[in-house]
Amino acid sequence: MSMNILSTKLYMPPSRPKVVRRTRLLERLNEGMHRKLTIVSAPAGYGKTTLVAEWLAGCGRTAVWLSLDEGDHDPARFLTYLTAALQTMDRSIGEGVFALLASPQPPPSEFILTTLLNDIKAHPYPFHLVLDDYHVLDAGPVDKAITFLLERMPPQMHLVITTRKDPSIPLGRLRARDQLTELRAADLRFDFPETVEFLGEVMGLSLSNDEMAHLDSRTEGWVAGLQLAALSMKGDSDISGRSASFTGTHPFVLDYLVEEVLKRQPAPIQTFLLRTSILDRFCGPLCDAVMAGADKEPSISPGQEVLAYLEQANLFLVPLDQEKRWYRYHHLFAELLRQKLPSMSATAPLHVRASEWLEAQGCELEAFHHAAAAGETARAVRLIEGKGMPLLFRGAVTPILNWLASLPEEELDAWPSLWVTYASALLLSGRLSGVQQKLQAAEKALQGIPHDDKSRDLIGHIASIRATMAVNKHQAETILSESRRALSYLHQGNLPVRTATTWTLGYAYQLLGERAAAIAAYTEALSASQTIGHVMITIMATLGIGLLQEADNRYHTAAETYRHVLALAGDPPLPVACEAHLGLARIHYEWNRLEEAQRHGQQASRLAGLLEHSDRVVACEVFLARLKLAQGKVSEAAEIVVRSEHFARQHRYEQQFPFISAVHVQVLLRQGNLMAASQLARKHKLPVSLARAHLAQGDTAAALALLGPHMEWLEAKGWEDERLQGLILEALALHAHGDKLRSLQQLSYALALAEPGGFVRLFLEEGQPMAGLLSEAAAAGIMQEYIGKLLSAMKAEGIYCGLLSDSPQAPSLIEPLTARETEVLRLIALGLSNHEIGERLFISLSTVKGHNRIIFDKLQVKRRTEAVALARKLGLL
Repeated sequence: MSMNILSTKLYMPPSRPKVVRRTRLLERLNEGMHRKLTIVSAPAGYGKTTLVAEWLAGCGRTAVWLSLDEGDHDPARFLTYLTAALQTMDRSIGEGVFALLASPQPPPSEFILTTLLNDIKAHPYPFHLVLDDYHVLDAGPVDKAITFLLERMPPQMHLVITTRKDPSIPLGRLRARDQLTELRAADLRFDFPETVEFLGEVMGLSLSNDEMAHLDSRTEGWVAGLQLAALSMKGDSDISGRSASFTGTHPFVLDYLVEEVLKRQPAPIQTFLLRTSILDRFCGPLCDAVMAGADKEPSISPGQEVLAYLEQANLFLVPLDQEKRWYRYHHLFAELLRQKLPSMSATAPLHVRASEWLEAQGCELEAFHHAAAAGETARAVRLIEGKGMPLLFRGAVTPILNWLASLPEEELDAWPSLWVTYASALLLSGRLSGVQQKLQAAEKALQGIPHDDKSRDLIGHIASIRATMAVNKHQAETILSESRRALSYLHQGNLPVRTATTWTLGYAYQLLGERAAAIAAYTEALSASQTIGHVMITIMATLGIGLLQEADNRYHTAAETYRHVLALAGDPPLPVACEAHLGLARIHYEWNRLEEAQRHGQQASRLAGLLEHSDRVVACEVFLARLKLAQGKVSEAAEIVVRSEHFARQHRYEQQFPFISAVHVQVLLRQGNLMAASQLARKHKLPVSLARAHLAQGDTAAALALLGPHMEWLEAKGWEDERLQGLILEALALHAHGDKLRSLQQLSYALALAEPGGFVRLFLEEGQPMAGLLSEAAAAGIMQEYIGKLLSAMKAEGIYCGLLSDSPQAPSLIEPLTARETEVLRLIALGLSNHEIGERLFISLSTVKGHNRIIFDKLQVKRRTEAVALARKLGLL
């Protein structure tokens, strides 16, 4: 899905054999090399590019050159070419960036630029980066990217911008900091000695000093004006008279001068200049095709010979490579020539022939531009659809959107596929608000059209786009119905859209908990995406498979899958790799490798921030809150939970509410707020969380009554991850309820499920009650090796690991603490005063004090600190 790079944009124009050496300007450019930016700003025809190229050829530093054109408005395209230009100096700069930029939703420019800057810092030698013709860009995002670049440039890098108008970057601030060198029109004007040298040595005219002074005065040192004037005089027997008749300032004589220059050329050359002016860049064979519609490339191209003649005649021709195979006209000259072209209907055949030649050379984007210019909608549509992979997926979203926006609605209605392309392009560019309207227009245009293969395929494509729109909102039923509709209508040969739709179908099944169907769809999408080279679907399908492996408790396999995703996502990774890092964070957390879990969690969070319209930021925060709880940082976990809940509500990420609430319940339980924990679990219908709250309150009967039906439902669904959690909690509840035999039986089931995946923290989180239960299981000969590993991890965290029946709790307590007394004891351990405990539990101060006396009596202590210390030793907290 990568974009074709036009290498001719990356080469500095070679030095001309005859040129006026502008020593005074070269010295100023040399003096400014220690600054961050040099800007050469002047109207057309002042020799900006020629001056900079001459300076770079002799300054002794490496030069990186990028010639800009209107297609570089798009930030992704601009950064693609910027990276390609930097790689002409050092191939190691920006490795992996192209994959990021080729994704349907590239990361922010700042992320790409940071990657490039880090690589540039490792480059040991000073260099210049030249952005030529910056004025053709009218894009705020590119200005913002250049500002970011300037603020963080390493000292070995110097930026040079040539432009007709000042860019929207903070020039004032750079000027105040002495970080800016400026050359403007007044500086670039030829002084009289330079005019004399140019007219005599370069243009070969024999004029008197007075005649040269007259031309210098009339052109005001404007290089293009002097060149046009000299060309108009060549071969004239009355050069003196021609120079005297040259009057007026350059804005008013351009048309006259070009007319005079053209008149002096043979008729075939005039025709060649006018017809080939439609081309942004050209070579001999392309010119032949435009001129005559030649299908075959001759061994010696007449066009190449004409180009050699034009260069020798100084007719504003700019070579684009060292071999002098590709050229362009000076921009001003091209603009003037195009003004003299006849109507669009007369130039359309020229554009068509250019489009045909470029398509045959594999330059489909340029071929599309000429098809659009010719008004050949059918050809443009075919080129957009591409051969196997649409142009939309190859870096052409912005030019296609611009063309579609220029078409009248009647034209779009005549080609319903263009409405669908419009919607798809908007979706890829993240402009979601306009997608639905374009799809409705497409459906309206399709009404009354017979249902042939093409119209059916469009109906399927519309449904596929709607399914993709629903993915970000996790609307499972919508994704499912639209995906099924799409696959029933899409043509079997439309592999790019069918493959993407198969993935959305898998995602719908995953949301609905139909895991077998989901993994089948993901596997099919993965196979197809690898066949057609759809990298993004390959990554997404692999991720889906990894998530389902994790859900099936196959942690080692899932970890390998996630690591494969990271390899596919490149370095630096695509933002979508955040899901792989998050999966690895969860797995390392369960393996009790908390440092690794934190590293992956933080990386996931950083990448999630680069995704637009995604709830992955919240998912990462929820995991980090769990990690804080494992580290004993309850207050920090609570802050993260509150922040995440607010963010999710603000952005309507309803899908994340159950996950946020499950962690919130754990926080509340750790804080001793049992009533609030129960209410929250009940509100969000979280049976396992509610059972945990019942257990904390000492109500084992309620916990078991809730877990029984829930476990039957989980077993029927085949959800191994949630079934494992339920088994562990059910084992604890049964033991607390006095049913030790069934408790050990459920625990043995849980251990059998957990051991292959290497689970540790799932048991550690249950604290001393689980440690005692594991000790009893080990004494009964159940999975002693695995239990030994779990108990060692518990001892490392200071959890008492004796048998529950042998725990010092039994003989040291006169009678067990009630649920309310346990609740009060936990709040005492958190450092709350009696007054604060009363407010938290909605009871009077005297009632709190009464509970304190009973707790102290049962524990046989006299002070709060003694009560807390003993309670911890007994595993009551």
